[in-house]
Amino acid sequence: MSSKLLTLISLGISLMIMLSNSVSAQEITIRHNKVSGVGAKEEYQFGLLKLALSYDKQNTYVYEESSRFLMQARMVEDVAAHSLDVAWTGTSKTLEQKLMPVRIPLYKGLLGHRIFIIRADAQYKFDSVETFEQLKSLTAAQERTWADTAILRDAGIPVIGTRTYENLFYMLEGGRYDYFPRGVHEPWSEVTQYPDLPLTIEKRILVKYPLPAYFFVSKDNPELAQKIKRGLMAAIEDGSFDNYFFNNPMIKDVIRKAHLEDRVVFEIDNPFIPEDTPFDDARLWLHIEDLKKKHNPIAQNSINY
Repeated sequence: MSSKLLTLISLGISLMIMLSNSVSAQEITIRHNKVSGVGAKEEYQFGLLKLALSYDKQNTYVYEESSRFLMQARMVEDVAAHSLDVAWTGTSKTLEQKLMPVRIPLYKGLLGHRIFIIRADAQYKFDSVETFEQLKSLTAAQERTWADTAILRDAGIPVIGTRTYENLFYMLEGGRYDYFPRGVHEPWSEVTQYPDLPLTIEKRILVKYPLPAYFFVSKDNPELAQKIKRGLMAAIEDGSFDNYFFNNPMIKDVIRKAHLEDRVVFEIDNPFIPEDTPFDDARLWLHIEDLKKKHNPIAQNSINY
């Protein structure tokens, strides 16, 4: 066989491979909850989704947000009905029965570290709280479909439930309840969104329980789940996940402001956490040593319940 013929065959094979790759590559639209104008928390989660899918070099992605911000129950239903492609929220056994989780915690488990939004004149109510029983004499509030609502109630904390997230701020300002538990990464940006309300962040207490936030997709879309998981794991392996997490302005601001090392910590159980939660993979979770190296130390001043 002549060298010229071999060259032609080689070129033909190369062309076939190139054509095959171009045919298999797709522009994929990802429909998700509204992000623009909603707040730093949504921007963080959306940015992490884009980071994960940036590792898929075979396809390109176009992101399409909903016309309005959807509460958790509606967002979950829309993913199940294929009106959205992906959701991000805290997990539970019930939720994982409805949707397919990508079991990599978006906040490295930080969602289960809860500090409180309170009225600006109400710090005195919490200054004398030294025991969990004393904390249970005060009333919390949550959106009724959140996983936290059931967790806090199971621990004996009185919780008022409401269907509308925005109402929680106005109900607190109006004295309907005493405190609004939030993940430590959430309250400062949220209070900033309601500058006309006399709200602030409680200074002394942290309630802690296991509650990872995940990306969720329809059970009919395992391919997307695998793409997201592969991308997140690649980001963990090459350090991009930690770089994104620790350098995010919201996370940096929280660690600087929360004074976690000075807080009394009440640890409670989460009986609704799925058995498949990957607690045994230390790479996925925030560790005290991480913050000692990168930011301020957190003292182990914990009380277990």
